[in-house]
Amino acid sequence: MAVRAILFLVWACLFVNGSLSLTLSSKLVHRFSEEAMAVWESRGGDNASLKPWPKRNSLNYFQLLLQSDLKRQKLKLGSKYEHLFPSEGSQTLFFGNELDWLHYTWIDIGTPNVSFMVALDAGSDLLWVPCDCIQCAPLSASYYDTLDRDLNEYSPSLSRTGKQLSCSHQLCKSTTNCKGPEEPCPYIVQYKSDDTASSGFLIEDVLHLTSASKNSTPSSVQASVVFGCGRKQSGGYLEGAAPDGVMGLGPGEISVPSVLAKAGMIQNSFSLCFDDNGSGRILFGDQGNLAQHSTPFLPTAGKYVTYSVGVERFCVGSSCIKQTGFQALVDSGSSFTYVPTEVYKKVVFEFDKQVNATRINLQQSSWKYCYNVSSWELLSIPTIKLMFPLNQSFLVHKPVFSESLNQKYTIFCLTLLRTDDDYGVIGQNFMVGYRMVFDRENLKLGWSNANCEDNGNGKRVNHTPPNNGSTSQLPTSEQQSIPNTHAVAPATARNAPSKSSVAASRQIPLLLCLTSSLLLLMPLLILSC
Repeated sequence: MAVRAILFLVWACLFVNGSLSLTLSSKLVHRFSEEAMAVWESRGGDNASLKPWPKRNSLNYFQLLLQSDLKRQKLKLGSKYEHLFPSEGSQTLFFGNELDWLHYTWIDIGTPNVSFMVALDAGSDLLWVPCDCIQCAPLSASYYDTLDRDLNEYSPSLSRTGKQLSCSHQLCKSTTNCKGPEEPCPYIVQYKSDDTASSGFLIEDVLHLTSASKNSTPSSVQASVVFGCGRKQSGGYLEGAAPDGVMGLGPGEISVPSVLAKAGMIQNSFSLCFDDNGSGRILFGDQGNLAQHSTPFLPTAGKYVTYSVGVERFCVGSSCIKQTGFQALVDSGSSFTYVPTEVYKKVVFEFDKQVNATRINLQQSSWKYCYNVSSWELLSIPTIKLMFPLNQSFLVHKPVFSESLNQKYTIFCLTLLRTDDDYGVIGQNFMVGYRMVFDRENLKLGWSNANCEDNGNGKRVNHTPPNNGSTSQLPTSEQQSIPNTHAVAPATARNAPSKSSVAASRQIPLLLCLTSSLLLLMPLLILSC
C-alpha cells in the first residue's frame, strides 16, 4: 500500500511537470495592421477617429502609438487626480523688490478656512504659516505698498479640523526637544541667509485644493497635511520676505507634494511656471510634456534630499567656457542665481567682453556687472546658456535686469551672483519663461518653453477654482528699482523620500512537489518496515 502511494505521488509530480512544459500559442495582430482593420470593419466598428488608417511607420502612425502608451501609463499609475492646485487658483504672484523678489500663491487651511499668501520654496520641505505669534512680520495690508488685502494668522484653537502633532508621530523629527511622547512636536527651520529662521510646533489640518483635468470641470478637494505653526520668525522673515509663510516643496516626506503623492492623490511630481510679466502657475501632479528637456537629480550621500543637478558648462553667446561645471540646487525660494566664485569670474569676464555698452558702478546693488546704454533697441546682450549632460541646453530667457532712467538712457545688470560655496543655486530669475517640472517619481528635472496659461501641449486647462471658490485679485506689478539683493536662501531638506523595493521570488512547482513527496516518503517507508 505504501509503495502504491509513493508511486502515485511521483506520477502526479511528473504529470504536473509535464503539463507545465506544454506550449500554448496565439497569433498576435498589430492594432494598425491591415488584418486588424479588416477585423474591425467586419465587426461593424467605426474607425472614423482613425481615418485615414495610419500608414505603417508614418508620423501619424507613431503619434497614435505614443498616445496609446501615455493613456496606459496613466492607468497604471492610478493617481486619483491629474492635477491639483490651491483652492484660490493655481496662479502665482510676484511683487518685485518689496516682497524680496519671491513668487507667492494663496492657500486656504483649516475649518473654517483661513487664507495665507505663502512663498514658494523648492529648497526646503516644511509648509509653515504665522500662528499664535510671538514674533512675526506685520500682517496688515497697510504696511505694504502692493497688497490690497490683509495677511492672516493661524490659530489651532479656531479650526475644527486642526490638531497638534505629538512627539510620537513619525513626522516629528525634533524628539530631542520633547519632554514626553504626547507633547506637541516642536520644529525649527534654519535658512542660510541672514540668520533667517522659523520656529514653533507642528499642526495637522486640511489644505483646500482644486482638481483639474482636460476632460472634467474643477472640483474642491481637501487633503490632510502637516505644517508649522510659526510662532517666532527671525532675519529676512521680519524684513519683507515671506511675511505670511513659506510652502516648502522639497523632496522630504513632510512637504505638500510628498504628502499628496503618498496619499495616491497625484503623480509624484509638480511644476512651477513663471511668466516674464511676473505671473505664473503651480500644479501638483504635473509631469510635463513629451517635448521637454530634462536632466537627472543628483543624490547627496546616496539620498535625494534636495533638487540638485549637474551643470557641465556655461555658454555666453557662441562661446562655451571650459571648466565652468558645477553642481547646483534648483530652488524657487532663491530670488537670484548663484555660482561658485571661479565659475563666476570666467562667466562675467566673457559676458563683459561681448557686451557693447559702458560698464558702470552701482553702489546700492549687489550686481557688479551693470551697464549704461543710450539706446536699448540697439543693444545686443549676449545669450546665457547652461549645458547639462547629454547635450541638454537651458537658455536663460532673462539674464539681465533693466530699468529706464529717462527717455535717453537705460541701465541693465547681469543678474548673476557669486557664492563662496562649492555648489551653486539656480534661482527664480533663471526659471522665467519655463515650465519647470520637478519629477520626483523619475528623479529628474524637466523644462520647456511655456505660456503659463496652458498645459504645455497647446491645450488650455481650467486652472481656476470652482464656482464656490474665491479668487485672489492681488496686483502683480513689478517694482522697478535696482535691489540690494536680499534673497531667502534655501533650507536643506532634512528627509529623503522613502523608497522601498521588494524582490519577487519565483517558486518552481516541480521542486515543491518533489520536496513534498520526499517528506511524505520518509514516514511511509518507516510504516512499511
